[in-house]
Amino acid sequence: MGEIDPGSAGEGRPGGYREVLRVAWPLIVSMGSFTLMQFCDRLFLARYSLAAIQAALPAGILSFTLIGGFMALAGYAGTFVSQYHGAGDRPACARATAQGIWLAVASWPLILALTPLGFAALRASGHPPEVLALERSYFGILMAGGIAVPLNAALSGFFSGRGDTRTTMIASLIGNVANVVLDYLMIFGRGGFPRWGIAGAAVASVIAGFVSTAYLAALYFSRTIHAAHATRSHLRPEPALMRRLLRFGMPSAVHLVLDVGSFTLFCLWMGRLGGEALAASNIALSINNLAFMPLMGIGMAASILVGRYQGAREPAAARRSGWTSLWIGLMYMGVVGATFLLMPGAYFALFAGTGDDAAAIEALLPMGRWLLVMMAAWGLFDAANVIVSGALRGSGDTRFVMWYSVAMAWVFWIAGEAVILFAWGGGLIASWVWMVAYVILLAVGFVRRFAGTRWQSIDLLGRGESPLPPAHPGAEAGMVKE
Repeated sequence: MGEIDPGSAGEGRPGGYREVLRVAWPLIVSMGSFTLMQFCDRLFLARYSLAAIQAALPAGILSFTLIGGFMALAGYAGTFVSQYHGAGDRPACARATAQGIWLAVASWPLILALTPLGFAALRASGHPPEVLALERSYFGILMAGGIAVPLNAALSGFFSGRGDTRTTMIASLIGNVANVVLDYLMIFGRGGFPRWGIAGAAVASVIAGFVSTAYLAALYFSRTIHAAHATRSHLRPEPALMRRLLRFGMPSAVHLVLDVGSFTLFCLWMGRLGGEALAASNIALSINNLAFMPLMGIGMAASILVGRYQGAREPAAARRSGWTSLWIGLMYMGVVGATFLLMPGAYFALFAGTGDDAAAIEALLPMGRWLLVMMAAWGLFDAANVIVSGALRGSGDTRFVMWYSVAMAWVFWIAGEAVILFAWGGGLIASWVWMVAYVILLAVGFVRRFAGTRWQSIDLLGRGESPLPPAHPGAEAGMVKE
């Protein structure tokens, strides 16, 4: 299934450009296809109505805020898989994944219980009634199908943690293509479907999420994977391993929730500046996803490789993997940032429909140009944030990532935004300038941490402690007989 054996990463220097790109390119394609899917979703909605594009981003980010913590916790099993794979312990890869699957299943009732909290947050946002009604519809449907997100993360972690990023790429492509097709059919009422608008976009996202997850599950329990990793045999919860996953995964989950939560609050506050400011900000942030999501793929590659070499006790290769990933991200972001500066009108024109909505999008361009300039400025620093924090999480340094991110997001950024918006009466440009300052300072802290050595001494697998007992007495550490 495309698995990369620990200690023999193929040609080239361990942690060098060739290895990083081999692991990263399927993840970049995966995240790029997800970005394209989201972009098509926003594009279809913008052509459906201006109110729909105003509602989609805040409601979508809010749902991700409430689901993302469960996704990060279940998905952190993939970091254990990466380190166990580096240590050569195949059955432990399946045992760690099983704990992620159980956490994903347990998260569904909690996700549903959080839905009323999300509705309350949307009501408190102060958005116009017509936008609020669309936000509630979009958000409610995404939350109802929310279990697919953490379940997909747990299963994806098994494949990507072993270096088999092509399988996760194929799963993502299948799900994202399905999403785009269903978006078109359900938003505009084509092919016999009713014209559901923003509700159709949400239903399409949920269905596509289950399609991708079903593909991964079929492979995970297949005869070939079971023979190598005993995936069907290692399905029970294991308290010792579960506690270890919670110990290192919970900070990662808290970090994601509070980090995305701060961004969600920022998006909701933009709605208080008026319809034009909200639309311009949402369109600019949707454009930014074209750059950001592929960076997530590079960050995931950094996490996988740092984790693998930490598991193999090769800290020099782990460090090299992180820095190489960062340089790749910086080169990529430099090119994308240049397009923001050179062709802002072309980006905004993608969201123009016909008639009054087209004129409204055109009127947003003067404001949007400045937002794209700032996106180009923060892009290089955001690349460092995504990639270096991924490398630190791969080493198990989740507590630092959590505490530093939370302090910068809430004590510096959000507190400052509150002063700018509510005490000084600042507008959209001032709010975005402050966000640029936050992104820069966040990057400085992550880079300084990775340049140090403390993360290299973290014992994620507990090899300095008593080893975890086998899942079944007498279980072999190798192949499973059919």
